[in-house]
Amino acid sequence: MTITRADFADPRLAAFLQAHLDDMEPTAPPESRHALDLAALQAPHVRMWVATDADGIVGTAALAGLEPGHEELKSMRTDPRARGRGVASGLLAHVLADARARGVTRVSLETGSMAFFEPARALYARAGFMPCGPFGTYVADPNSTFMTLALG
Repeated sequence: MTITRADFADPRLAAFLQAHLDDMEPTAPPESRHALDLAALQAPHVRMWVATDADGIVGTAALAGLEPGHEELKSMRTDPRARGRGVASGLLAHVLADARARGVTRVSLETGSMAFFEPARALYARAGFMPCGPFGTYVADPNSTFMTLALG
């Protein structure tokens, strides 16, 4: 597996991200789905990475700046064919190392509270993320779980 910065001109990335949005659609009402679309991921305050193997894209992850020293983990997705192979763990380690290298002191995330998201919540907990309240522009939502990690 290779991890590189996202090439937004790659049509495979657009398809991969659309599949991510499609996966989220049945999990919660629209106001509780917070995945960024392709245009939002290209904003200047967002850094995105793509994991690939010999067959193509197997995962994505992004960091979006919230305020100085605090960023949000976004667009974590592993292709279903590659789940269980360490793609998410590798991407998470990569983006956290990038954040640390740039002096970021906190990374927070929002993920679903439903059973569908249990593997994601377990991954984040293993990485040291702790439950927290809403951050940034989020509000309390029974469909959301908020977590944060202080980087040292």
